[in-house]
Amino acid sequence: MTFDIRIICDHHDADTITRTLAAAFRTGVARTYPTRDGMRTRLYLTATLKQPEDDQPNT
Repeated sequence: MTFDIRIICDHHDADTITRTLAAAFRTGVARTYPTRDGMRTRLYLTATLKQPEDDQPNT
């Protein structure tokens, strides 16, 4: 199942949020845009649920 995530956050939190979502889901590249007022950042990601094999180390 693939779904889209949109988050509005402070600019300095964007990297932390993107890393946290990537740890929880399989995500594509985050697309970032300023909000209309220019005070915050909009993050858009396409994500899928991780499968159990995604967390297995490569051997």
